[in-house]
Amino acid sequence: MNAHDIMGSARRVIDIEAAAVAALSSRIDAQFAAAAEALLECRGRVVVTGMGKSGHIGGKIAATLASTGTPAFFVHPGEASHGDLGMITSQDVVIALSYSGETGEILTILPLIKRLDVPLIAMTGNAQSTLARRADVHLDVAVEIEACPLELAPTASTTATLVMGDALAIALLEARHFTAEDFARSHPGGALGRRLLLTVADIMHTGDRLPLVPESALLREALLEMSAKGLGMTGVVDTEGRLAGVFTDGDLRRTLDQDIDIKHAGIAEHMTRSPKTVTADMLAAEAVRMLQTHRIGGGALLVVDADNRPQGALNMQDFLRAGVI
Repeated sequence: MNAHDIMGSARRVIDIEAAAVAALSSRIDAQFAAAAEALLECRGRVVVTGMGKSGHIGGKIAATLASTGTPAFFVHPGEASHGDLGMITSQDVVIALSYSGETGEILTILPLIKRLDVPLIAMTGNAQSTLARRADVHLDVAVEIEACPLELAPTASTTATLVMGDALAIALLEARHFTAEDFARSHPGGALGRRLLLTVADIMHTGDRLPLVPESALLREALLEMSAKGLGMTGVVDTEGRLAGVFTDGDLRRTLDQDIDIKHAGIAEHMTRSPKTVTADMLAAEAVRMLQTHRIGGGALLVVDADNRPQGALNMQDFLRAGVI
């Protein structure tokens, strides 16, 4: 095959699988709604099982369900008949995947699943198969042809099954009002978890590391405070300790353009009054969004309490180090 033939083959596969997925839309019917209802009512876990390529797809479906608010795990049907069936309880729901609907390892454990009297959802390509007929709910994932020209390797059928599983998972996610924060709680070690779970309090500078000067301070005193704390800014507080303003590197540049006497000028004359601030309990991601929305120069923010007293400070480098950006 030359390059043209190879690209043609790849496009044919994509077209066949895209058509298989598109055909699923008309099969989202009362059976799909019944499957979703059974899963929503499940008081235990969703147990997904499948053999061979269907097993690989089943593992992905179980993982997607688990990470989107529906507790689920995968059980290998071959292992199930040798002890792993003990993982299934009367509170569970079983999703069985078999394109033919006649996979021996799954049919072997069907009587045991029925004895437990748990709801059985089947995904097959044959509505007249043994598995489809014995299931409480059948989801049709039949395809016209496989992308494999030999009609041997599961290709379009496994893609259709995966998409049907995704459709179930997302329908359940929306029915449960599952949020991005809920998703992050099951992914605390990843970038998403850091972005959605970290609060400003987790990364802000406090105590002696918080740059602050009184409103009566001279500009040069404010510059010394900025240099000492290294955040590219300093807060300015009034006599009661409330935030009166902020002075940043950007303010310094604008002040120098005015050709003033830095040694004798007061900070109150050159600070930015009523600056944008955040609270300690705000999500770090929200604080980043504020920086971007208001185009705050240098990415510096002061953290205040309910009385507008400074509690902390942070800048863009803090967000970068925390992995929020």
